[in-house]
Amino acid sequence: MPGLRIRQAVRALYVTPSADVLLVRFEFPTRTVWALPGGGLEPDEDLLTALRRELHEELGVTDADIGPQVWTREHIIPHADGRWDGQRDHVFVVPIAERFEPRPALSWEQLRAERVHEIRWWTLAEVEAAQIHFAPGRMAELLRSLIADGPPPTPIDTGV
Repeated sequence: MPGLRIRQAVRALYVTPSADVLLVRFEFPTRTVWALPGGGLEPDEDLLTALRRELHEELGVTDADIGPQVWTREHIIPHADGRWDGQRDHVFVVPIAERFEPRPALSWEQLRAERVHEIRWWTLAEVEAAQIHFAPGRMAELLRSLIADGPPPTPIDTGV
């Protein structure tokens, strides 16, 4: 949409061979959202530099083997700070052999200031059964497809 101020962001889709996925719980004034770890680009950052910074800050990861970009997601919703009218997420798959324990480089006070309140692993069955808000909303369907078919040749627009 022309004229909108869209924040560019990156997200990591950590997924194990058994279809476990790492999600972050964001608390917003109007709802709770479970989403992939990541966040907005800083000035002069490219996508991969921003993703590596975000993974270090939120998860304590410094050596991620970042795979291809698999999804994009654009949502129009004013940010609380008034600087942005929406956000465009670029989602990269990060395949891993097994779960790990996140150890954020930021303190929980700093994370909560960014609306992050919890980080945990989910099984695909838990995602499918949950009656909560995921971002993207089709999280279970998209995960099933990625696991069954592998990364798409070009990023899929997930919708909101």
